[in-house]
Amino acid sequence: MKILLASQSPRRKELLAGLGFEFEVVKIDCDEILPENIQISDAAAYLSELKAESCESLSENEVLLTADTIVSFENQILGKPKDKDESRKMIRSLSGKTHQVYTGITLKTVHKTITETDVAEVEFDEISDNEIDFYIENYKPFDKAGSYGIQEWLGMAKIKSIKGSFYTIMGLPTHLVYKNLKQIQKFPK
Repeated sequence: MKILLASQSPRRKELLAGLGFEFEVVKIDCDEILPENIQISDAAAYLSELKAESCESLSENEVLLTADTIVSFENQILGKPKDKDESRKMIRSLSGKTHQVYTGITLKTVHKTITETDVAEVEFDEISDNEIDFYIENYKPFDKAGSYGIQEWLGMAKIKSIKGSFYTIMGLPTHLVYKNLKQIQKFPK
């Protein structure tokens, strides 16, 4: 079975390759708009499934993998920052506190669709304004939900504790992907 990864994220590509699967990256155009009253815990799965639904041309031997990551702090979704000021505000709000990261995955074949979500909690140490500025200037986290990447300097230097999967925070709950692809592909036996 041919795996199609509908993500431009270098992190997701790296993680899927690290699981030992061969895949092709495909581009999907989809307006990622959440319904107004959706529960935060359902948002990542909703967006992942929305992306999968926008791909209608799968063949019998293909499986499409989509994913979406949501960072939640005090019942608010922290998306991707628009600029340095928004990035600064997001990181400052997370400083010394705990937040949740939800990553939803969807696997779609011509016969069925499987969607699952994993959640992890992240606790940051206090982060000074100088450290925030250093991180933003050197890592430009504008393509990351919550304005940080766990695998980058801020994650290495300032994350105090994690409850859950590191890879869920990175953007792909590898244990869920592996379990479901193994069932679909029967690999490895």
